[in-house]
Amino acid sequence: MASYLWRKYADYLYTKWEKTILWDMVEPYRRPKSFTPLVSIYIVAFYTGVIGAAITEQLYKEKYWEDHPGEAVPLMRPMFYGGPWRVYRGEVPLTQEK
Repeated sequence: MASYLWRKYADYLYTKWEKTILWDMVEPYRRPKSFTPLVSIYIVAFYTGVIGAAITEQLYKEKYWEDHPGEAVPLMRPMFYGGPWRVYRGEVPLTQEK
């Protein structure tokens, strides 16, 4: 039984080696992999973020208008950034003023 297993293992290694040699010979003639799926995923992710930010900002404005009708809406504080930030052209949000 042991000699049978060793023979099967040797056959496995030999055929594995043959397959490797065959694919190494074919590899230079293969077409390069396409970047189209990766680029498509990045584009979809970017536009999903843009649409999500627009919806979030619109909901923020509507909520502010319900509480303060007729007033100008202050700038929305960034959601995923907790550090210091300034507004160069516009008003500083009320939560930022001290």
